[in-house]
Formats: sequence, C-alpha cells, structure tokens
Amino acid sequence: MTCLSDQEAAPVTTGRKEAAGLRSIVLATYNVHGAIGRDGVFSPERVAAVLAEIGAGVVALQEVQTGRTGRHLLRHVCELLDAEAITGVTLLRKDSEFGNAVLTRYPVLAVERMDLSVPPHEPRGALDVVVDCGAWQLRVLATHLGLWPYERRRQVSRLLRALDVHADLPTVLMGDVNEWFLWGRPVRWLYAQFERTPAPATFPARRPLFALDRFWVRPRQLLRKLDVHASPLAHVASDHLPLVATLGASPCSAT
Repeated sequence: MTCLSDQEAAPVTTGRKEAAGLRSIVLATYNVHGAIGRDGVFSPERVAAVLAEIGAGVVALQEVQTGRTGRHLLRHVCELLDAEAITGVTLLRKDSEFGNAVLTRYPVLAVERMDLSVPPHEPRGALDVVVDCGAWQLRVLATHLGLWPYERRRQVSRLLRALDVHADLPTVLMGDVNEWFLWGRPVRWLYAQFERTPAPATFPARRPLFALDRFWVRPRQLLRKLDVHASPLAHVASDHLPLVATLGASPCSAT
C-alpha cells in the first residue's frame, strides 16, 4: 500500500493497472462513518468488501479514521484493491487522525489539499487530485461539507474559485455535501458551473431518503451512468450508501 500523508509530495505512481484501452472509468464516493456500521460494529474489512464489490478506479472517502489505535481503514482497503491512498486530515485526535481520502488505481500527477474550515465549526477540507487515466487526465475534487447552510455556502464558493485552475481538464466534484434540500443555494451554484446531475438518495443507508452524497461532472456529457450501490453488505457497513458514477472513456468521444 502507498499512502500519501499531508506532509508528503505526490509522486507519479508506477505499477498500477493501465487505463489505456478502457471503455469507461468508474468512480465512487462513500461516507464510511469511521468504518462503524449500522449494527455498531467497527469493521474496516466490511467497508473494503463493499468497495471491492464496486470495483471503482477512483474513490472519495469521508469520515476516515486512522491512527495508532489500529483502526486503520485505509490499509485494509488499499491492500484489497491494490490502490493508492491520498489522505486529507481535518482533525487530529490524541491517538488518531480523521478526515477525507482519495483512493486511486491510476497514477497520481498532482495533489492539493484545500482547507474549507469555517470557524467555529468542525474543520473541513477537500482533496484536489489529478490522475492519469491513460488516454487522458482527470481532475477529482473530493470533499465533505459542513452541517450549517452558511458554512456550506462559503465552502462551495471556495471550491468554485478553485475550479478556475486546470479548467481545461475533465473534472469531477464528488463527496458528502450535507445538503438536505435539492435546491439549496450551494447546489444551484454547482449546477450553474457543472450543469445538473441526478441526485439519488443515499442516506440513511437502511432506507435512503436524502441525497447527501453527490457527483458533478464537467463536461457533463462525460457522465454515462450514476447509481447507488445498494448491496446487502452496503446496507449495514455504514450509515451512507456509496454513490457510483461511470464516465465515458474519452472527452472527445462522449455523447
């Protein structure tokens, strides 16, 4: 397993599965709830098994807890999926770290960690990662936004400003946006930048009612399919269900 910490540079990875020749690229976003399932059981192995069911090339994870306690979700997941983990720590606790992560089977070209914190609320962040998918490069912004409406408005404003960098690259924004209303102001701003995408419900996992986990894709025609992964295991592994997107293999061939 390769894990890029907040202090490490982002190398170009070798030895990963080659993307050239693939007809599609699968991505997923998943709030793993610290690997504590609906049954109250802590099981990184169960979360890893859900991700293995999906088989995505790039995954955004939220509420990832790692540290000296041995609750090291990323190690289990990366070993099973042969993936690289890029961490975005937002909280440092006595014996652990907590925050976001991006898993990728593709070589990493660039990483930027964005601070989206709005004091006095819980620190938040985003990972801005560029990966080499073979025939083309893909920019992924992975985030977990705050609980308060004005907090999310400020966070989305920062994300939209960041989009001006690498604006020429195909871009995916994904994560848990904590927006309970489909037409909240931050969502409308994102629609204006990315165009509208479907919003299937992912929370709570037992009987989903709310579309807290979201995908936006630019150019919009790259998005071929968007599904909730609702396997029996996914219904118990976390309080959220994973959301899975399939992109066309080439920006110039997407219809």
